Amino acid sequence: MSTAKGLSAAQVPGGAGAKSGVGAWLARALAYARRLRGRTAVIGIPYVWLLVFFMLPFLIVLKISVSEVEGVRFKDVLTFGDGLVQFTLKFSNYVFITQDDLYFKTYLSSIKYAGITTLLCLGIGYPFAYFMARAKATLQPTLLMLVMLPFWTSFLLRVYAWKGLLSEGGWVAGLLSTFGIDNLLLAAGVIPALGKYMNSPFSLVLGMTYTYLPFMILPLYGNLAKMDLRLLEAAADLGATPALAFWKVTVPMSRAGIIAGSMLVFIPCVGEFVIPELLGGPQTLMIGRVLWDEFFSNNDWPMASTVAVVMILLIIVPLAVFNHYQARAQEATP
Repeated sequence: MSTAKGLSAAQVPGGAGAKSGVGAWLARALAYARRLRGRTAVIGIPYVWLLVFFMLPFLIVLKISVSEVEGVRFKDVLTFGDGLVQFTLKFSNYVFITQDDLYFKTYLSSIKYAGITTLLCLGIGYPFAYFMARAKATLQPTLLMLVMLPFWTSFLLRVYAWKGLLSEGGWVAGLLSTFGIDNLLLAAGVIPALGKYMNSPFSLVLGMTYTYLPFMILPLYGNLAKMDLRLLEAAADLGATPALAFWKVTVPMSRAGIIAGSMLVFIPCVGEFVIPELLGGPQTLMIGRVLWDEFFSNNDWPMASTVAVVMILLIIVPLAVFNHYQARAQEATP
């Protein structure tokens, strides 16, 4: 009894001190919950979204790429037994990719066609976005709707439509042959013969440019529409010609739209499968078609996952380096 009397209230189980400790913990929890509101929640939700819908699937694919197949299941990478923790990682697929020219050429081909498509979309989309941003305010919604109008139709139907337009007897193919454009395309090596437009680099790039052009126009329009036109007036007052003012003022001010549009076009083009399958040919082998063959024709999931992981790294690593140096350049700008 004397020992119990000698204990303080905080030391007695269930006493007032214990209750005050629980109350303090609850107060800290509530304070922490309040801190999660506002800006922290706004920043945290996109990170959670990326973690659940990008990082976790990527980790699953990465795990399959380094796993061994046992029947119809993949062996566990991490195993416990006899008091030991064992990692079993299979890197032979990654080694095979570096030794087989097919994959190297396919990656280069994908990057080449994606780059050409991005440049064409930029060359076509920039003047269109510039015209939209400078048009009357009453006309801009109509122009914006026209840009988004193709999205009202199925992507697959639009690609199939180009098969009919470019095949023999199609009116686009007829126009190209009538104006002698097929001679120029044959000289450039993008069609196999005169009047043969389908299953060629020309049909592939045309289909991807048509499909992804709105993804270039919309970011550019959003950027150019917010531009302060008084900067152009100031450049004109300083003696700059319209062409010089455009190059020195408009283009640098629209750099963010150019980068955003280029990324929105380039990244999906690298892994494109439907358009190369329907409009491309043997000369236009791209990584998306290789992935399909590895997954469903060869039924080699570890190899297909390896190809996918390497493709993702080829896109993400240069993009991360670019963003890093861009952020440093913005910090250095006074």
